[in-house]
Amino acid sequence: MKRAVWILSLLALSAFAAPARADEDKVPYWASIDTDVANLRVGPGNTYRIEWVYRRMHLPVKIIRREGAWRQIEDPAGDKGWMRDLLLSRQRAAIVTGDDLVEMHAEASDSSPMLWRVEPGVVGLLGDCDAGWCAFDTDGHKGFVREDALWGAGEP
Repeated sequence: MKRAVWILSLLALSAFAAPARADEDKVPYWASIDTDVANLRVGPGNTYRIEWVYRRMHLPVKIIRREGAWRQIEDPAGDKGWMRDLLLSRQRAAIVTGDDLVEMHAEASDSSPMLWRVEPGVVGLLGDCDAGWCAFDTDGHKGFVREDALWGAGEP
């Protein structure tokens, strides 16, 4: 009897876990590189040639396809390739885009005090985005940056 109750309990718990897992499997989604050195390969396996070596922790990437433990990614420059899932994190990050310095404000408003000017190519952790502004943290410098100045914000 105890075994039957235990099995029913496991089945009930797995029914609740299945929808969350299904959401994790949807592509595309944002991720970030979670290691100091990450290889991008031309195919989903260790036997495929390495095309790029990334040396940029928290670089945002877009996951566009899944194959087992491998993820096909697109980087901010538009390059695509395959990377092991262990090298990636679901932690959101973004990179400053454009040609000009971008202002980081104390609050999500142009009228709030400007804290820093951030160069294109700067990578940081991405917080919540609302009304065209995103919380952004680059090496402990925290503030708000316009969403349209970031690659990795918004819908993938």
